[in-house]
Amino acid sequence: MNVLVNGRREAYRTVSFDSAGNRVLLIDQKLLPHDFEVAGFGTYRETAVAIRDMTVRGAGAIGAAAAYGFAQGIRAWAGGSGISDGFMEYVDDVFRTLGEARPTAVDPMNALRWMRKVLTDSGLGSTEEWGVRALDLADQFADEDVAHCQAIGGHGASLIREGMNILTHCNAGWLAFVDYGSATAPMYSAWDSGTKFHVWCDETRPRLQGAALTAWELHNHGVPHTVIADNAAGFLMSQGKVDMVITGSDRVIARTGEVANKIGTFTKAVLAHYHKIPFYVAIPLSTLDWELSSGAAIPIEERAGEEVYSVNGISLRSGARESVRVANRESRVSNYGFDITPPDLITGIITPKGIFNPSELGGLEGLAD
Repeated sequence: MNVLVNGRREAYRTVSFDSAGNRVLLIDQKLLPHDFEVAGFGTYRETAVAIRDMTVRGAGAIGAAAAYGFAQGIRAWAGGSGISDGFMEYVDDVFRTLGEARPTAVDPMNALRWMRKVLTDSGLGSTEEWGVRALDLADQFADEDVAHCQAIGGHGASLIREGMNILTHCNAGWLAFVDYGSATAPMYSAWDSGTKFHVWCDETRPRLQGAALTAWELHNHGVPHTVIADNAAGFLMSQGKVDMVITGSDRVIARTGEVANKIGTFTKAVLAHYHKIPFYVAIPLSTLDWELSSGAAIPIEERAGEEVYSVNGISLRSGARESVRVANRESRVSNYGFDITPPDLITGIITPKGIFNPSELGGLEGLAD
């Protein structure tokens, strides 16, 4: 997407790779919307930390970061050219370190499993060949993420009518993927084709991805939008000021249609269902989970309480970046990162292959390989 940097619009991907320096390059999302910076990470362990601490976040973006981190780790092997037991143990460690960085999202594990299987089955004779092939595969995953998001935009744009008010939660935009986004892709596609509409951006406590990231993206793309407190959505729906909800997802159980997404998504789905407002979820194929049979089995990430009892931002007085405590110091904090939305609350799943009822996702098996 094009970003206004120093008065000029430039094209960026959220995740990319510096082959010469063997570095994973990530837009540092912890600095947005106040500062725009591309940070480089020189080892697979550093890349895993960047995924864990949310320097990069969002299903497709952390999938691509994990894929590049896997290639990065393989390329850094210094134990000889032979495919030894030691090399394979090292590959397993790289795989495990990256795969455990964010447990709820399935995109990283789908990317890593696919890459390891292709590499293992390839019959490559040296570790150098593994490194070259691994980077090719990571590039392929990233490029497919972009293509999937573009296709989501094409299918989802048909849902957006002139003058609509659309509600979205968290950030399932360009920053959450390699480019274009999932929930925002239909918006960008519709806007670029001339359809005019307005977006309500849930602030999305506790990390405020809606206020900080989605609003920043929409501003850069020129789409009219308004940031709202998370608890305002129900009131707006009751006043007829929301025509449709589009969110993304970090994992969709393909066999049941259950959706894991940022905490608060289930609440919005219930409110939309009550007010008879269409509720859509937009995903690339890499977000489908074909292993689990129930949403109850999805590991729900619990993050540090610091995210809830404090907020980060820019001081209105000094302009310096600050962290400020807002909760009672002696109180306990619970910080679940995700919730599960059942399929009966979901109008449709927008995919690169079309828009499906959650019960129809089983027909996509094999297409994500």
